[in-house]
Amino acid sequence: MNIVVCIKQVPDTTDIKIDPVTNTLIREGVESIINPFDVYAIEEAVRIKEQYGGTVTAISMGPPQAEVALREAVSLGVDNIILLSDRKFAGADTWATSLTISAAIKKLGDIDLMFFGQQAIDGDTAQVGPGVAAHLDIEQLCFISKIIKIEGKKIILERLMEDGYDTIETEMPLVLSVVKEINTPRLPSLRGKKNAKTVELTVWKADDLGLDDKSTGLNGSPTQVIKIFSPQLQKNGEKYEVEPDEAAEILYRRLKEIRT
Repeated sequence: MNIVVCIKQVPDTTDIKIDPVTNTLIREGVESIINPFDVYAIEEAVRIKEQYGGTVTAISMGPPQAEVALREAVSLGVDNIILLSDRKFAGADTWATSLTISAAIKKLGDIDLMFFGQQAIDGDTAQVGPGVAAHLDIEQLCFISKIIKIEGKKIILERLMEDGYDTIETEMPLVLSVVKEINTPRLPSLRGKKNAKTVELTVWKADDLGLDDKSTGLNGSPTQVIKIFSPQLQKNGEKYEVEPDEAAEILYRRLKEIRT
């Protein structure tokens, strides 16, 4: 079975700061991590490989330093790593990003399952997985919380819903976006850490994927981020230190004033 897991290197949310002049994220000196939701996707891909056989290839689109995230994925059980890195990819929105990733998957050839985390913590759009499925013209399912069984090309799984779970039976190839309820990610093994240092990194640029300037990066993005800012917190609370009966009367009066 050939499995792809798509991951993203993101700033650690505990260290995010915004430049007050440019209203952009300050990335210099900020620690980067694998997007937390993608770790669950890695774990599930590796578990399927261990149970049914095959290989897991991790793909990431980003600058050269994204290699660190890919090698960490190897320490968690991934076999092969591919970095999509080119200045032409800079400024890509979710449409251009999904187009680029789908071109890489097409280049790989016959893939059975493609895993994504539910969303990336630096954008929270949850659009890249569905976008890849659309570009590849294959079925896609979101909020997957359990893979029950795989038989040949048939797969049975559970999808998390607001009021419970759906049990779905479908066929591969398939794009899946998983939620954190699907598993408990493992820690890197000693063998995995050793492999992470030696596994070959494949780097593909726009020309390698047959993409031009008009379809990638900022030029290929229908949407653009104009401004990023921190919301200003406004505290309008009122505090009264009174007896319960008086507090109830004050609350009633204030609510009445607000309604009118």
